[in-house]
Amino acid sequence: MSDTSTRPAVEVCGPAPRGEPVRELLPAKTVALGGSTKVRRLLPALGRRMVGAWCFVDHYGPDDVAAAPGMQVPPHPHIGLQTVSWLLEGTVHHRDSLGSDKLIGPGELALMTAGRGIAHAEQSPDPHAPLLHGAQLWVALPGDARATAPRFEFHAGLPTVTDRGMRATVLLGEFAQAVSPGRVHSPLVGVDVELAAGADVVIPLEPDFEYAVLTVSGEPDVDGVLDPGTLCYLGCSRSQLRLRAASASRLLLLGGVPFGEEIVMWWNFVGRSGDEVRAARAQWQAEITGTGPVRYGEVTGYSGVPLTAPAMPPVPLRPRGRTR
Repeated sequence: MSDTSTRPAVEVCGPAPRGEPVRELLPAKTVALGGSTKVRRLLPALGRRMVGAWCFVDHYGPDDVAAAPGMQVPPHPHIGLQTVSWLLEGTVHHRDSLGSDKLIGPGELALMTAGRGIAHAEQSPDPHAPLLHGAQLWVALPGDARATAPRFEFHAGLPTVTDRGMRATVLLGEFAQAVSPGRVHSPLVGVDVELAAGADVVIPLEPDFEYAVLTVSGEPDVDGVLDPGTLCYLGCSRSQLRLRAASASRLLLLGGVPFGEEIVMWWNFVGRSGDEVRAARAQWQAEITGTGPVRYGEVTGYSGVPLTAPAMPPVPLRPRGRTR
């Protein structure tokens, strides 16, 4: 998924020491994407831009798209990150410049590693299911993996953990000794947790990780009741977390070791300096206008024009730290 804003914010992150458990609700910002899709952008947020290596969290739906085009995001570039597409309802058609062409449904992991550069597009197929509900997540690549070759992984069979009214699907990393097949480049975890009505469980956490919870449905009790569409930052130094639900609920648990590098995130790029991001934008523009060499590649099979990069901001893109 792309940040389709014509004036994207300059997002700069830096290292943070291990902290203590907290309970910090992060506000959402509504952003329109292609077609009829509107998303709640929860990360980066005011005061907090990363949770471990997770640097971007969009939650969308459930939307009734029966009479609408659904998701329509034209080809756009990425560098320096991984995209994690996770659907709860509906279907999305992924195409990228590697030649990947895949329909993604609920419970199936689409993991795209941009590395030194890739382009992709995401669309609701025609015809498509009447409801669309999911999350788009980005993971910042550490320095030693930023120049890796781009790749796309699709995993339909992910490990699950069950316990007294809980079913947890491991998207990335390791949870309760269940390990996702998705390849990661830093210590992190992503888990889809479904809670039946009346569930009351205690799940294990890594004390060296920081965590956040995104509520996607219901009203789970995670250090207090959370409303749907809420992202709650839980901090570090937790070895376990109690989850309860009076009614059926669902959440995404995201965590990882606090990211130890300064990064600049602008539009669809994660870099280490303003000059790197500026060059990545210029190369995309030159490529789509046929005036420069190919870095990202063509998304074959997509009918339409790629996204034009927004203008660079008038201020320098400088690393300034992890929190405002």
